Amino acid sequence: MRKVLDTVDQRTKLVGENRLELLLFRISSTQLFAINVFKVKEVVKLPTINAFPGSNANIYGVANIRGASIPVINLREAIGYSPRPITEDSNLIITEYNRSVQAFLVGKVEHIINMTWSDIMPPPKTSGGHNYLTAITKIEQDGLTQLVSIIDVEKVLAEIIDYDVSLSDGVLDEALAGKMHGRKVLIVDDSSTARKQVRDTLTPLGIEIVEASDGLQALQLLQGWADNGKHVADELLMMITDAEMPEMDGYKLTAEVRADPRMASLFITLNTSLSGSFNKAMVEKVGCNEFISKFQPDLLVGVVQDRLRAILSV
Repeated sequence: MRKVLDTVDQRTKLVGENRLELLLFRISSTQLFAINVFKVKEVVKLPTINAFPGSNANIYGVANIRGASIPVINLREAIGYSPRPITEDSNLIITEYNRSVQAFLVGKVEHIINMTWSDIMPPPKTSGGHNYLTAITKIEQDGLTQLVSIIDVEKVLAEIIDYDVSLSDGVLDEALAGKMHGRKVLIVDDSSTARKQVRDTLTPLGIEIVEASDGLQALQLLQGWADNGKHVADELLMMITDAEMPEMDGYKLTAEVRADPRMASLFITLNTSLSGSFNKAMVEKVGCNEFISKFQPDLLVGVVQDRLRAILSV
């Protein structure tokens, strides 16, 4: 499996081209699941797991990986499957999300596939709002078409980690508090959990939230406003977009907005769980104004306040 991931650092060229690579794995014998390769640090065979008394029920224990103690999440049980004995096919997928490192206990790890975001589809609306998927796709394997379910890792983590949306003392500029009321912010993210985290941070400040669940949906919304004669940059204080989304990623969305003179001046903040140093480079490449990694309420509000100050000073 080391060979599967040893070129991950070279794969960053795909991002910004509306492409992604998925690491396929199983937690049941019949269904394929996936997560984005960019969030994967390493895949290892199941090592010794030490118990972690008093932890969340979905924390299987703690593993010592290269001198670091990493919490292990039983992904099968975390997304609602019945418990199953650990087998010799079990692996740990070690990931980094929102500046934290954790390992997901899964079954057999298959291989990496290269896709375009246009190949990635939202889950069916009939699946309801309580599933643990951000998207689905299809692949051809062994002469058969197989469905691949892409895990909403942010939702899994939010049910284990208590994300606090309260602001630290001194973050909120009281002089701006009354001037935020009625300002609109567009949130673009395929994870309902991630949208809720941003919404729960900004709504108490009086900001009105407009939501889109993927980049194409957001672009069509903005184009519709422009077609109706609205000046997009006047309608919105800013757009806050995720990087990875079905149909159109945040980088492509930003590039499309910048290419349209009717909305090119829209202030855009990239808000993602991918690594900070990598995304800072991508921000410059595609033309975002700011980048903040998830989930940091203080920094999010700071960006909003800085943008409002800039508008008020003009």
